[in-house]
Amino acid sequence: MNMSDSSLPNQVIEATGLIKRYRELTAVNGITFSVRKGELFGFLGPNGAGKTTTMKMVQCVSPRSGGKLKIFGEDPEFSGRKIRKRIGVVPQETNLDPDLSVFDNLVMYARFFDIPKSDAEKRALSLLEFFELEAKMDTIIEKLSGGMKRRLLLARSLMNNPDLLILDEPTIGLDPQARHHIWEKLLKLRAEGHTIVLTTHYLDEAARLCDRLVIMDHGNILVEGSPDELVRAYIGMDIVETDNTDEVSRYLNLMNISFEIGGETIQIRTDKPRELANILMEKFQGIRVITRPGSLEDVFLMLTGRRIRE
Repeated sequence: MNMSDSSLPNQVIEATGLIKRYRELTAVNGITFSVRKGELFGFLGPNGAGKTTTMKMVQCVSPRSGGKLKIFGEDPEFSGRKIRKRIGVVPQETNLDPDLSVFDNLVMYARFFDIPKSDAEKRALSLLEFFELEAKMDTIIEKLSGGMKRRLLLARSLMNNPDLLILDEPTIGLDPQARHHIWEKLLKLRAEGHTIVLTTHYLDEAARLCDRLVIMDHGNILVEGSPDELVRAYIGMDIVETDNTDEVSRYLNLMNISFEIGGETIQIRTDKPRELANILMEKFQGIRVITRPGSLEDVFLMLTGRRIRE
């Protein structure tokens, strides 16, 4: 499954001032980003942030309203069909053909790319082996577990040997074991030189997989960088978490210690976590106090807020 990418430009995706409007609604508001060849790049954001709309423009299925967009150095407005042939997509919903077997789902999909049947069958067998689905090749879709269906969607997205993979919530709804299995396969694909763009709501997934990522909200890119860079820049310290009580809040205010409230929890950024934790435990008997490193989730919540988005 190694891909030949000698003809690919170094920047697989280049967006400058990219805009998407739906009548009065601006879904994507002049964003600028680039994705390099061989990179695993993430889009994070709350519901309605503009991630999916951006992905649709990159997939050449939704025209932009303004700005510039280049995929493989080509403009989707004029070369959409050519670009789409070089992209593999894993949608958020499972849209496999329920009337076909695992193997036939792959072979039939290859027809959209005019791949000869004999080549498609060889490719399908190779991909089923890679995703550890060869024992299920004659099984119909409804007999597969959720994790198997997601792996099959990934296999299908690779049938045309794409230069760019776009994954929309690739592990949504999966148990931890199945998620980790998908992660292993994605890291192997990246090691083979595939360029991968993913959207995810799982912050641990983004931290584990992404070389770089952006966090979007209200159609804008708020920050861009590697997960470690963003944690260092926006958190930079350890976190002390404790129960949200009036007594603790009053004490922290009295001592001029900054904190954030998240539901039933108070979070304090500090470079002396053990010292502060010991003080709180001595002063307030019976409260819960834990210390932990800052995380990408802390960055995400700091930038986008804690309010639930529908």
